[in-house]
Amino acid sequence: MHPAVRTRAMIRTGPVPVPQPRIGRRGRSLIDADALRVLHRAARVLLEELPDLTERLVGLIQEQETAYRTALETDYAGTWQEVHRSLRHSVLSLLDPRGNRDAARRCSWKIGVRRAEQGVPLDALLHAFRLGGSLVWQRLVEETSRSAPEDVRLLVHVATDMWNFVDEHCTLVADAYRQAERQLAWRRENRVRLLAAALLDGTSRIADLPETAEGLDLPEHGRYLVVAVAGGRPTGLSGARAAAVPPSTRVHWHTGVEVDYGIVLVGDEDPEGDDDPLEGLELAPGSKAGVGSVVNGLAAVGDARRLADLALSICPQQGGTVRLTEHLPEALVVSCPELGATLADQVLGPVLRLEPADRDVLLDTLAAWLTCDGSAQRAGERLYCHRNTVLNRLRRCEQLTGRSLARPLDVVEISLALTARRLLR
Repeated sequence: MHPAVRTRAMIRTGPVPVPQPRIGRRGRSLIDADALRVLHRAARVLLEELPDLTERLVGLIQEQETAYRTALETDYAGTWQEVHRSLRHSVLSLLDPRGNRDAARRCSWKIGVRRAEQGVPLDALLHAFRLGGSLVWQRLVEETSRSAPEDVRLLVHVATDMWNFVDEHCTLVADAYRQAERQLAWRRENRVRLLAAALLDGTSRIADLPETAEGLDLPEHGRYLVVAVAGGRPTGLSGARAAAVPPSTRVHWHTGVEVDYGIVLVGDEDPEGDDDPLEGLELAPGSKAGVGSVVNGLAAVGDARRLADLALSICPQQGGTVRLTEHLPEALVVSCPELGATLADQVLGPVLRLEPADRDVLLDTLAAWLTCDGSAQRAGERLYCHRNTVLNRLRRCEQLTGRSLARPLDVVEISLALTARRLLR
């Protein structure tokens, strides 16, 4: 909106000296001097009528640029003052381009930054600047035609420099606008990151939830789960994230140091209303994903994140996906490792103190028997040994542990103890 114009670098205030003629260009030098004299005379009049000129430009902007109408409706006085300052620097630049150059540039830069912060489109801002340039040129021609019609023809010799000045300030205001836009975008992204981090940490304030919902583009109320994804850096996680959540799923990803968290919208508060959006997901080899349980509302996402971390900690080293709801016994053990280690030692202690080869055979047999739902026949097939061999090993485990595999409570203890040893060693 900076309707400033620039004359040649030789323009000075005060009496206009006749430029030193160049060889073969004396006629042109005299014309330039006359053109500057005409320009300065008209510019001094424009400076005196600056308030009226400002009113005219504000009216043109309001009429031709709809994007400015909101600014004029909400802050007419501020917009008027901005236009007035811009025009003043423009006209002063006609009289003393060197002396006013820095101030004019600062004015245009501030306008670009301010309008970017207000969300005025850049095209509208540049149009307003060019309207200002056109108005100043029109008034220069009008004033010269009124006071000395015979001198109008001389203005053509400063027209190019004037429009170069307008273009220079359009470029300047565009640079300021884009830089401010980048800073605003960074601030918004950083703010969203901080809000998401607080949400996942469980430290988000209730008062911040509406802003968080808007920033994450997720409803404040609804059903959510969190998926924690770990994989090889630097490209492993991005690929794992893409595989972990289907493209049609609404999710906000929060990048961590080693783990990325996806806040996944499952649906509304009706627990029967939606299927699991992550059902059947497949990860790249070596990637791991932990899927927590569903919670209600953004306020409970911190709990969902802790459940996802718990599921991720159960993932095998070679990678894979663990859904917490399908591995609750393991989750119970991992959630309290001290008790898990105590349970393993108390239940399996005598077995664990055997020679490694003997110990591993017995533990593998127990694990296979449990996996095969208590079938010695199928366990033997899995272990490539006879059914009776399996039964003999199981009896020995019973003797060492003092627990019976025919008693359900003892089977639960042995199963949890095996799980604790596998996950916590």
